Amino acid sequence: MVPAALVSAVGLVVDDRFLMGAPIWLKPFKFALSFAAFCLTLGWMASFVPHRRRLVWWAGTVVAVGSVIEIVIISGQAARGRRSHFNYATALDETLYNVMGGTVVLLWLATLTLAVLLVRTRPADRASAWAMRCGIVLALAGTAVGFLMDRPAPGQKAGVTDIVGAHSVGVPDGGPGMALTGWSTTGGDLRVPHFFGMHALQLLPLLVLLLALLAPRFARLGDDRVRLRLVLLASGTYAAVFALILWQALRGQALLDPDGATLTAAGLILAAAVAGTLVALRPGGARADGP
Repeated sequence: MVPAALVSAVGLVVDDRFLMGAPIWLKPFKFALSFAAFCLTLGWMASFVPHRRRLVWWAGTVVAVGSVIEIVIISGQAARGRRSHFNYATALDETLYNVMGGTVVLLWLATLTLAVLLVRTRPADRASAWAMRCGIVLALAGTAVGFLMDRPAPGQKAGVTDIVGAHSVGVPDGGPGMALTGWSTTGGDLRVPHFFGMHALQLLPLLVLLLALLAPRFARLGDDRVRLRLVLLASGTYAAVFALILWQALRGQALLDPDGATLTAAGLILAAAVAGTLVALRPGGARADGP
């Protein structure tokens, strides 16, 4: 993935072509970085599973090989000046997209296998254990959002139109978007919850690391029960925000243009998170004795 990202970075500099309103090499560049982070984190988590090592090896190998297949097709289509996703324009485009679709299903099932093994694992540090468990479950949910993009958008029909599927909701793909991410600024965009959910895999374990680094300065964080409560609270808050931005996208609403219902829900999540943090940090807070 690192060489793929470097090749794509060079493409961004020397190739001035655009596709769907974005530099043609931006998509493979972002996918390569995302796959690199995903595979590195998943490999680290797999090292905590002491049993069923052969199954772990096979699951990890499916993820690694599947990731390579995906990035090769995405980069190859960029080099050809063609869309990699939802493209049924020619027999080759359709075949490549179908291969990608099958590969994503295998990737998801392999990650699910590792998630089940992680849930059954009992690491010594409970905060780390729950960060990994919740992170991989949320990553699976985020990845599954991609399956929603495969549905025909209004005006599309399988076997008739060249493009079947979209990441935008309520507006066509390729319209005005945010800088760097390209997320729609005029309608809903399923890439937002897709991205947010997937990267719980990195962010929740990073929270554990942050709490450990802060523990010498804040005595309450030296208590493993407090760290566990904060990790569980963060995981619940993350899941609530994921559900909120998925709901927002499905209603055809841009991330930066929330309506009253979205803002109300966000306020309730924030209030619950603040209240939960105060409870988790107070002396004699509720004991978290989960495995």
